[in-house]
Amino acid sequence: MLVGIMADTHDNVPVIEKAISLFNQKRVTFVVHAGDFIAPFSLKPLDDLRCPWIGVFGNNDGEKKGLTSFSKGRIQPAPYELNLDGKKVVVVHDIETFDRDDLSRKDAKILIHGHTHEPEVKKGDDGILYVNPGEVGGWLKGRHTVALVDTEKLEATVEDIPMGAT
Repeated sequence: MLVGIMADTHDNVPVIEKAISLFNQKRVTFVVHAGDFIAPFSLKPLDDLRCPWIGVFGNNDGEKKGLTSFSKGRIQPAPYELNLDGKKVVVVHDIETFDRDDLSRKDAKILIHGHTHEPEVKKGDDGILYVNPGEVGGWLKGRHTVALVDTEKLEATVEDIPMGAT
């Protein structure tokens, strides 16, 4: 299963649209957003995804009621647990506010997070695949990135979002 991971979109709708286009081109079968959508209007491009998606709230998502309503309940408080391709996945926004020791008790195989705006993929000593897709918005680091996770191989890559025409 190929899963698209995004975070820290921060209302940058034109780049969100490009990320959605990339996910559709790669034929991802599920998308996870690790928080900091910001305003409900920024969710509109997600309607163009050709697969289901979920997300968690980030520290800058102030209008939670609107985000919950507009997303039809797809955005949840962190930590959010789900099963993808038989693998336990935990999604948080800020990994520093999450008890990592709790992961092994939950038999997690993948931890998805954002918040730092720095893309990072690593396999922990605990055997868990940690994936931070970086930032879609590009406001902080100037780089627009997402991640792709192959759940079968338990591998992930970071991809720059093509900034040409959609």
